[in-house]
Amino acid sequence: MQDYTVFGNEEWVELPELKIPAIKARVDSGAKTSSIHAINIQKFKKGNELWVRYEVFPLTENRSVSINCESKIVDTRTIKSSIGISEKRYIIKTKAKIGDFIEEIEVSLANRETMGYKMLIGREAMQHDVLVNPNLSHNSSNLTDADVKNVYRKSIRKKSGLKIGVLASNPNLYSNKRLIEAGEERGHEMKFLNIQHCYMKLDTESPEIHYRGGIILNDIDAIIPRIRPSMTFYGCALIRQFDSISTYSLNSSESITHSRNKLYSTQLFSKNKINIPITGFAKSPLDTKDLISMVNGAPLIIKLLESTQGNGVVLAETNKAAESVINAFKSLNANILVQEFIKEANGRDIRCIVIDGKVVASMERVAQKGEFRANLHKGGQSRLIKVTPEERKLAIRAAKSFNLMVAGVDLIRSNKGPLLLEVNSSPGLEGIENATGKDVAKLMISVIEKKLSYTS
Repeated sequence: MQDYTVFGNEEWVELPELKIPAIKARVDSGAKTSSIHAINIQKFKKGNELWVRYEVFPLTENRSVSINCESKIVDTRTIKSSIGISEKRYIIKTKAKIGDFIEEIEVSLANRETMGYKMLIGREAMQHDVLVNPNLSHNSSNLTDADVKNVYRKSIRKKSGLKIGVLASNPNLYSNKRLIEAGEERGHEMKFLNIQHCYMKLDTESPEIHYRGGIILNDIDAIIPRIRPSMTFYGCALIRQFDSISTYSLNSSESITHSRNKLYSTQLFSKNKINIPITGFAKSPLDTKDLISMVNGAPLIIKLLESTQGNGVVLAETNKAAESVINAFKSLNANILVQEFIKEANGRDIRCIVIDGKVVASMERVAQKGEFRANLHKGGQSRLIKVTPEERKLAIRAAKSFNLMVAGVDLIRSNKGPLLLEVNSSPGLEGIENATGKDVAKLMISVIEKKLSYTS
């Protein structure tokens, strides 16, 4: 009679070749390829072979433990995630040990920051005499949670309060003051870090970040980036430098950069079937009439790619007006998007705050009379609203598409259902906290505590 290894829905996995003594994995026969959470991925050559360096955080609730790994690249594949987002990933091979089960498996290097498990075991790893019983947990692994805690005991940092930096430009903004206040209420040492006063030492052996007066910031445990659009390039460079010294950032530089690129964002949403208003983009003024026709004609919205808070956004009510505005923008070599106008929205949109994969607060914004933009900076009014399950799902998918831990997601209600307008990586807190009464700043601090396994 054939003997089978029976896996539960989750198992402790040892990866001896990567020097990872234990990592909790979700066992999912519905997924084809196994994956592991990896950051700071860098491709390099070893002889004539392509290899990759990366960092793994094996404990789901403790980001203070990290392991540096190197592996040979065996393939590069486009893989669709569980939420339908396609991305290119490096594929490696390594031995996996689950109790008495030992097998060389293929693993994709993925960003699983927002996932509940830092590793996933797919069906390709279970081809030889393995069954899965989803009603069991840790059925084959010999390790207990206590064993794992013991294994990593020396690596876990003891905390008596975290040092958290708010990386921004204006210490007097409501959002920045609230984050400082919320962190201090939780017993943490909070520092406002003006982006323009930070500078970096780039060095293989001892990378550093300095602040005005020569203060070294290498002891900061976490940063909350609140980067204005004009500071995106330098601000994201600072985030990468903080990452190189193992400082946790609430949103990554890559997530912020991608979310700030309106054209890239729109293409990503379209590719991954995230519903958006019909949008056009073109370079030549000769194509203006067809561009207008593509989005069903006037009235339509014209947006500068670099627009924020409703600035650089124009409503053209006729085709003739649309042609004039588009050609005027193009004569200045400005990059623009042209988007269908959702008349039935009646000057209203919805702002959802997504934190760690959950919608924690939502409000409706209503434009002033005679104004089509509902932004609060343009005089819009806000009120508490209960979003539908479909709207909640859309907001979560949009934030996850950028791997944003914190995001402001703007939706609009249309006759076709909810449509995504924009994802903001540094959402303002004043409007949403006042409208909902929720302490969003405290929830952001709580995520940092969770990721760094801090307990007061």
